Amino acid sequence: METISRKAFIQHCLGLGTLAGLPFLPATAWAEERVDDDFYKKIVVANEQEVAKLLKSLTAEITEVRRRAGYDLSNLAAAFCETTSTFYQNEELIRGMSKIIRFLLKAQHTDGTLDFGNLASPPDTAFILEPLTAAATILKHTNQASLNDVKAQLKTFIVKAGEALRTGGVHTPNHRWVVSAALAKINALYPDTGYVKRIHEWLAEGVYIDDEGNYLERSMNYSVVIDRALITMASLLPMPSLFGPVRKNLDLVYVHCEPNGELVTVDSRRQDQYAPIGILNFYHEYRFMAIHDNKPEWAAITRYIETLPGFTDRVLNDLLAVFLEEPLYKKPLPTPKAPSVNFEVFYRHTNLVRIRRSDTTTTLFGGTDFPIIIASGRSNSPNFFSFRKGAAILKYMRLSTDFFSTGYFHSQGVRHEAGRYILHQKIEAPYYQPLPAQYRKANGDYAHSQSTDGRFWNKMDFSHRPQSNIKTLETTITAHETTGRNELTVRVTSEAGVHVTLELCFKEGGTLTGVSPQDGSADNFFLKNGMGQYTTGADTIQFGPGVYHHGKTTGLEGELYSSHFGSLRTTGMHVYLTGITPFEHTITIG
Repeated sequence: METISRKAFIQHCLGLGTLAGLPFLPATAWAEERVDDDFYKKIVVANEQEVAKLLKSLTAEITEVRRRAGYDLSNLAAAFCETTSTFYQNEELIRGMSKIIRFLLKAQHTDGTLDFGNLASPPDTAFILEPLTAAATILKHTNQASLNDVKAQLKTFIVKAGEALRTGGVHTPNHRWVVSAALAKINALYPDTGYVKRIHEWLAEGVYIDDEGNYLERSMNYSVVIDRALITMASLLPMPSLFGPVRKNLDLVYVHCEPNGELVTVDSRRQDQYAPIGILNFYHEYRFMAIHDNKPEWAAITRYIETLPGFTDRVLNDLLAVFLEEPLYKKPLPTPKAPSVNFEVFYRHTNLVRIRRSDTTTTLFGGTDFPIIIASGRSNSPNFFSFRKGAAILKYMRLSTDFFSTGYFHSQGVRHEAGRYILHQKIEAPYYQPLPAQYRKANGDYAHSQSTDGRFWNKMDFSHRPQSNIKTLETTITAHETTGRNELTVRVTSEAGVHVTLELCFKEGGTLTGVSPQDGSADNFFLKNGMGQYTTGADTIQFGPGVYHHGKTTGLEGELYSSHFGSLRTTGMHVYLTGITPFEHTITIG
């Protein structure tokens, strides 16, 4: 199947097919012209349960500033104001709200900031202001005299924090929009032209999103943050143009979504490239935009998210305040229409390929952010392939060699030729000759610099040294997918005798057959020959044939990670295929 661009995918695929393998309910389960009353009742009940737990916890002293405190206060405010709640106008809730806001006022610095996450942090303070301003908005429409002190204290805290945000700085790209969204919400409560001026100073830098739907950080963690911030500003300023990036990003998020709701993050520039995150986090954004744009596919995704594990404890429990703050959420979703589950999309900016055939998915990653540097703000994952077949999950495939301890293979991009994807990397490791006379120093004190192959640093003035005895390692992986079955040909050339290790990591909890356990290990195996099988429930991934020429499975990270005393090994069931250069092997996975 020929690959298609993100734009073509959205135009031609959305709305086709059914969500096979996903826990989607039929679209007829929801009426088109009314709010789902039963769902709203569930929101109220979830809030009641959250508030009951909260009131018990508030019998103890509050000792730590947490973002959760903002949600606690907004949940209390929502319960107090919701006429159908058993806590409606319950005076105990006022005492709880007062306790929280008094603690926050005590913790607030004179400049308006709080200490959590970072010291005296404007952006972290902005994060807690999101739910606090929701609480203030909900309470604003309640004239009960017993609330006057809480409302006054809330205003004091928010306005003081607003000054910190109006003048304070940020650390990361998403912080600009978090701060701006908080200022927009403060301005809606307590108008001040200074807030709006500051927002436009940040917006003047430009909200970057590429034509494939990725923000600067390429992080699902922070895409949630940015989407929500842009929706807030687009609605309150108002600036409808800010909905545009959100639409692009939500299209990308769906393509990155696995059948069980987990999101592909291998190309992220932030911490989620190694930590799982799910589409559950995007519930607010899909719901809001489905209603705002009258988009049936996003309505279907919204309903799907409501079926995911964790929805009740992580989303539903905080929804009442959201619904009371922003009336749009109460409007009915459009009749859901399932988006396609049969697609192949090549994200060329990030060298990422996503292929889905119903409940079977393939992900290829050709690397990005070169050269590889271990730092926040850069993608450096060596996971070049992953595969899912229902509940059976191959978390990743990696390749490593002992060539000068250069460690894991990182492809230098992806090419798509004749229906196949080609990943390639060429490494040169030189030896260094004496410095030419014009660069020599009698005291030997040369600049501390990186070796020309990027492996290490020293005071050797590498860039001016002639090189000799240059050794080369070249790796090419060709991948071809057909109806959920993948064929990968791995070719590694170098000096004879370099050890090659192909690592397949399956999700823990399944059953492996056809493999040989490594001595002394409970989760390391070799596929020495023939086919292996990995089974979870009714789903089985077959992989092989195996190959075995050595037993080396340590030191796979190479100097780049090991010199930082780090390890890329994850939990899971690790299966190794091993060879020696010159090496060529074809493995099928399906």
